[in-house]
Amino acid sequence: MTLSRRPAGPTPDLNRSAVARYLQLATLFRHRVEQGIWQAGRQIPTVDELAAECGVARATIRQALDQLADEGLIERFRAKGTFVRAAPPPRLWCDVETDWNGLLRSREGARIEILADMPGQDGAGVPARQGSPAPLYRHLRRRHWRDGAPFLLADVWLDERLSPLVTQEDLVTKTALRLVASIPGVKIAEAHQTLTIGAADVETAAGLHLPLNAPVAHVHRAAIDAQGVLLMAANGIYRGDMVRIDVKLR
Repeated sequence: MTLSRRPAGPTPDLNRSAVARYLQLATLFRHRVEQGIWQAGRQIPTVDELAAECGVARATIRQALDQLADEGLIERFRAKGTFVRAAPPPRLWCDVETDWNGLLRSREGARIEILADMPGQDGAGVPARQGSPAPLYRHLRRRHWRDGAPFLLADVWLDERLSPLVTQEDLVTKTALRLVASIPGVKIAEAHQTLTIGAADVETAAGLHLPLNAPVAHVHRAAIDAQGVLLMAANGIYRGDMVRIDVKLR
């Protein structure tokens, strides 16, 4: 039977990261399945072949493949080998918006879970990159879900003077910027967004149901009023396998 093989390429250097080798390899192999390099229904290379390709012990390859088997991506058969199960469904549905209207729009089918609600937080402790801090903030920690899977962890700091104008329904339905923009009489003079790419640490991996070191997108947003006061700051961590960024250049 023809094996699902990756085209010849450089041997991965597993010594440049503090992450365990088997986790690095699990990420590599997972990408091969998701990208169709290892195709659904096809046999993948043997443990010996993968060990030779990656320059690691066979036990390390087995640990990496155990991760994929636990995720339902591959299936092993005695005396036959290891095969890719049905290809995973497309997950790139979560647009990180880059325009004002998009940032205010709620995601269809998504729900928001409140993990923590901490009023009375000193403004000096808010991760502000722009604007002057308000005296106190309401700190919300939220997790966004869709189709039974979490896709975003977010910390939101809201000027506590605005807190009485925000309902519980608002907290579980509105994006961070919309929480502020929808308050009658509140004018946002400036809004900023910064995006960086990183890897899931232990806490993020647990919160977003991801493997350790899986790719994530860190997004910082801020809303500032005409007096230069920071009305809202938000730090969000998106699952990398669900995020898409579209930017209109012209």
